[in-house]
Amino acid sequence: MKVKMILPALTEARSPYWRPIKYSLFPPLGLATLAGYLRDDDEIEIQDEHVETLDLSDEPDLVVLEVYITSAYRSYAIADHYRARGAYVVMGGLHVTSMPDEAAAHADSICTGPGEDTWPVFLADFRAGNPQKVYNSTVRTLQGQPLARRDLIKRHLYLVPNSLVVSRGCPHRCDFCYKEAFFKGGNSFYTQTVDDALAQIESLPGKHLYFLDDNIFSDTNFARALFDGMKGMGRVWQAAGTVQSAFDPGLLESAAQSGLRSLFVGFETLSTTNLRDQGKYQNLDRDYNAAIKRLHSLGIMINGSFVFGMDDDDEHTPARTVDWAVRQGMETATFHILTPYPGTALHERLSGEGRITSNNWDIYDTRHVVYSPTQVSPEKLEKGYWQAYQDFYRWSSIFKGAFTKDTLPDRLRHIAYAGGWKKAESVWKCVVQARRVSNLVPLLEAVLSGSKQKSPKT
Repeated sequence: MKVKMILPALTEARSPYWRPIKYSLFPPLGLATLAGYLRDDDEIEIQDEHVETLDLSDEPDLVVLEVYITSAYRSYAIADHYRARGAYVVMGGLHVTSMPDEAAAHADSICTGPGEDTWPVFLADFRAGNPQKVYNSTVRTLQGQPLARRDLIKRHLYLVPNSLVVSRGCPHRCDFCYKEAFFKGGNSFYTQTVDDALAQIESLPGKHLYFLDDNIFSDTNFARALFDGMKGMGRVWQAAGTVQSAFDPGLLESAAQSGLRSLFVGFETLSTTNLRDQGKYQNLDRDYNAAIKRLHSLGIMINGSFVFGMDDDDEHTPARTVDWAVRQGMETATFHILTPYPGTALHERLSGEGRITSNNWDIYDTRHVVYSPTQVSPEKLEKGYWQAYQDFYRWSSIFKGAFTKDTLPDRLRHIAYAGGWKKAESVWKCVVQARRVSNLVPLLEAVLSGSKQKSPKT
């Protein structure tokens, strides 16, 4: 059987704001994982439209599309093209789960929710000549899952080819979180066995790892065992966590000892009113400043996530947030405009209030305002969003943040990491065009390794 698996390009890839390196970071691990369920004699190809031009002239038997909200229209066009050519098309992913009826109009079959249980059932039905129209995930487990077909990934096109997932979902229920809608109808958080996770890590070449898990610290027992098992492997790694995880006694130290050097942290807002409104209770009564100091004391850099446009925000919120983040010495930051993704509690609430102003999925990219804010106009909110990026990544801000660090190596590391990410666009463009992004992996490893674990300050 000839199988073609496609990750269609997001809207951003076709916009003036496209940064080629941003989508040359991670390979399509989800598709590679699904490929692990196929047979050895199947002819399989994975194509990622963010890093390569799609060949649409072929004639596969089965086409598999992973669909996100801002790739929905592109995905539908590809699906319609292949169906017209006689291929069987199956779709899955976040947007398919949120909008199953819409997606089903362009596919022969759809899979909603995680694919660990639906995908093998679909394959068995398809091979038997009796595929169903809809497969809904209800059984959630990573145990017994085959290894991802990393041999199908074009490693040289990515800065972080060693991305991996050892857990699914998150135990928290934030109203705006798109992932929460993905896990409806079953368990929303589960892990691999520690032994399987360590075996997966051992199989990866090189030194650098990036855990794509929503929150690597969610199951503290699993996390402790994982970090203990990683000690001595000589890895440097990055992941996502919560403010709450920074205060777990000993857990962060164990992570740092096993190689954690950079953590994506969902601060989201400096307003406690916003935290309550969005159901982000895990951040309430948490001292953000203390969390940052604790992370930095262990040599862990921070990528802070912030959302603008919640009901307690005004036109000055982005500037206040940037000023605070720079003063805290945060190395990098990611900003978003509040986006009511379909299927979330936020979308249900704003829709009930008549505040949704657009259903054009192309602009559900956290860069556009698609609802009516309460204290700021859409125009000023978008302007504040763009200004936040400009202000945070000014050289003056980068140096100001760097000089909150006590040592010269940590200051240089801050400048190299923040400056390298946002101030080296011509370099990134050249390596992407040369299709040699992976050549910069050693440089990334060197910057991440630049600070060893330190003793916490008292």
